[in-house]
Amino acid sequence: MDRNQTFLAVIPARGGSKGIPRKNIIDLKGKPLIGYTIEAAKKSRYLDYIMVSTDDEEIAAVARACGAEVPFLRPAALAADTSRTIDAIVHTVKTLESLGKRFDHLVLLQPTQPLRTAEDIDGAIERYLDAGGVGLVSVSEAENHPILIRSIEGDRLKPLLSVSSTCRRQDMPAYYRVNGCIYINPIGEVDERLSFNDNPLPYIMEKSHSVDIDELSDLALAAWYLEQNR
Repeated sequence: MDRNQTFLAVIPARGGSKGIPRKNIIDLKGKPLIGYTIEAAKKSRYLDYIMVSTDDEEIAAVARACGAEVPFLRPAALAADTSRTIDAIVHTVKTLESLGKRFDHLVLLQPTQPLRTAEDIDGAIERYLDAGGVGLVSVSEAENHPILIRSIEGDRLKPLLSVSSTCRRQDMPAYYRVNGCIYINPIGEVDERLSFNDNPLPYIMEKSHSVDIDELSDLALAAWYLEQNR
């Protein structure tokens, strides 16, 4: 691997949270939620700089205690409920560049996926480089097969896919969902038009590594997986 290529990891963690208050630093098996992502990033063989983008002093303090860099706080205007992640990332990259810190590639790691491992991060980076730096997004196999999903128009069901659902489950083609764990792009692609979820290169992850903490039930599931792995 070309070690002249440098990788910036950004972990976006704003202070506000609707579903679970103070979600990014809530306790999960004795560790703040964001600590799992920082720990995995620190174990990566390829990440050169691990930074948390936050508007919140308490989150910044927790992130620093876990070993991440927080050289500045995110403006409040980029941390509202309606704020886009890409705008916070653009601000982060530009501010770092103004401080003399420049990198070749961005690795976006959301803190709400605590079961993602350093091996997942490094595997994604290697796949990304092998593909020539094509924008990458991690995915896991969809739990609910889209061949069985319906919308309702008027009083009738309408299938999502225009194919027959009369087949055995094991014969259904595999479909994947964006799991939010890992996004990788060249720094030169990072601007307000970039949609991380639309990156074309897939990195397939285990479902058990892809738990997204959105509700308290997700926190309980993550705790269960951590207990099993222990």
